[in-house]
Amino acid sequence: MAAPAKPMMKLNLFINPTGHHQAAWRHPDAQPDAGVNLDHYVALAQLAEAAKIDAIFLADNQSVRHGDPEAVGRVAQYVANFEPLTLLSALSAVTSRIGLIATASTTFNFPYQVARKFASLDHLSHGRAGWNIVTSSSTNREEENFGGTAIAHADRYERASEFVEICRGLWDSWDDDAFPRDRQTGIFSDMNKLHVLDHQGPHFSVRGPLNVPRCPQGYPVHVQAGASDAGRDFAARYAEMIFVTPQSLSLAQAQYADMKARAAGAGRDPTHVKILPGLAPVVGRTEAEAREKFEQLQSLLTLPVALNILSMRMGGLDISGFDLDQPFPESARQTTGSRSGLEAMVERSRRENLTVRQLALKTAGSLAGLSVHGSAAEIVDMMEEWFVGGACDGFNLQPAVLPGTFKDIVELVLPELRRRGLFRTEYEGHTLRENLGLPRPASRYAA
Repeated sequence: MAAPAKPMMKLNLFINPTGHHQAAWRHPDAQPDAGVNLDHYVALAQLAEAAKIDAIFLADNQSVRHGDPEAVGRVAQYVANFEPLTLLSALSAVTSRIGLIATASTTFNFPYQVARKFASLDHLSHGRAGWNIVTSSSTNREEENFGGTAIAHADRYERASEFVEICRGLWDSWDDDAFPRDRQTGIFSDMNKLHVLDHQGPHFSVRGPLNVPRCPQGYPVHVQAGASDAGRDFAARYAEMIFVTPQSLSLAQAQYADMKARAAGAGRDPTHVKILPGLAPVVGRTEAEAREKFEQLQSLLTLPVALNILSMRMGGLDISGFDLDQPFPESARQTTGSRSGLEAMVERSRRENLTVRQLALKTAGSLAGLSVHGSAAEIVDMMEEWFVGGACDGFNLQPAVLPGTFKDIVELVLPELRRRGLFRTEYEGHTLRENLGLPRPASRYAA
């Protein structure tokens, strides 16, 4: 019997149009109009596919960020961007193997439209679609664009669970062989292989069936990033890839063990849940060169922008009255937004003994959980320690500047990973599920 294959890291490219540093758009090597520049995305997607990256990932927000115009007007994030499913549909035509993961909220969408769009993307890409399932908070004020009020934090995941179950039911509307398209008999679709969902629930009423054939992957790969206790329980039930943002090895190991245990407790195979921390590497030929690159980016950052980003990461917390040169005040822990984000920032300020000003500048330097600067060997040392040390199954790469930082990763980091036998030299299959080592889910109506 052949020995089992050595585990390989899973690596995604998280594309924030100009890069993940909040001053990236000002960098001389950046593409300032990247958010609406298809050629920019095509070049990145094809570079990532040539490098055998598992998937490209697009976040989303259905509103324009609110706040001090002095800050908001200096940030390129979530403004002047393509809608992600539309963009990934275009990229599916110029790629053939790399996964395509888009964000869609369960709060300000309807299950039928989301199921239909992702089924279409999975067919367009021949089985490479992934859905990043998010629940919108009141922080981004998206509800003001949908004629409603924000959903209470406690209710978001209850609604999300019903939403996902409906989508799964709709994706099972047709059996895999329901469309013979037989010219001789005149039978286009076998109506005995059609299933009507007829869902009636507390949040949705959806009859179905879906008017798209069953997905090549059965279901698109389910991705999730909730870090609260409710978010972790939701991920344990549904997620096949989890984006996390721990800022130390010990925290990552604890979260990894917790999520694998929760998945097992939900009756799932923990190996079918891939946990990928956010990683923002700035790579140089030497540590000094990497540090110089990062300091150049930091010099382009303004304090109002940094404070705005910190407030966003803390669930919209009003920090305007804080003493910037003092530690984060213990009394300001209450928020209706992202509680996990607030706790992560508070923990970081304590661990690194940072003032509010220092925390803001460091946070705006990278929205990833982990920001590292150094030579390829130094960065791969860290990645290997986390991977073999039970802290992750790979990383969600968040380059500081695009395309420059990602080119550095491809040219310097990936060869070192391959030299150590930690990353593939060729894709394992043609679908995202095959490349991630995930099974294709059977239809609920299969015998």
